[in-house]
Amino acid sequence: MKAVVIFESMYGNTRAIADAVAEGIAAGGDAQVSVLLAGDASTELTHDASLLVVGGPTHMHGMSRPQTRRAAHDAAAKPDSGLVLEPTADGPGVRDWLAHLEHRGGLGAAFDTRLDAPPMFTGSAAAGIARKLRRSGVTAVTRPESFLVTKQTQLHAGEVARAREWGARLSRLAAASDSGRAVG
Repeated sequence: MKAVVIFESMYGNTRAIADAVAEGIAAGGDAQVSVLLAGDASTELTHDASLLVVGGPTHMHGMSRPQTRRAAHDAAAKPDSGLVLEPTADGPGVRDWLAHLEHRGGLGAAFDTRLDAPPMFTGSAAAGIARKLRRSGVTAVTRPESFLVTKQTQLHAGEVARAREWGARLSRLAAASDSGRAVG
């Protein structure tokens, strides 16, 4: 199975989750897994993936936008913020990448990172990602998943391990699916 994990990250949390998801998928044994920033994920690189996993941080109740990425940059620039902006945080995000996703079919899953609070208060980028994937013909192998961060914008303890387990589960679900064929 060829799997591709596409993500965007502002402070490194979503990158850590994307890497852990990929590790979990690869632990299944015969999976070839690539992890790509949304700005680097061309159609050619995702063309023959049998599993497409897409994730990003939740900003203002949904996927990031240029103005919310600027706000993340401004927050990191404040004295004593303790936030370190990813070098690629100014690049295109998942929303931008999904806007150019052609109808492809195949299997997929969506995830996000968000504050540890009820989704009705925080929103969920994963829900929007899942909708965009579905509109492109991607069949979800499971419901969108959220990985939680503290108010200090740090992943909660255990979230990376949970992401690894979720990746392993995605691999099993994709392998068991009747639709688990290469797309293209």
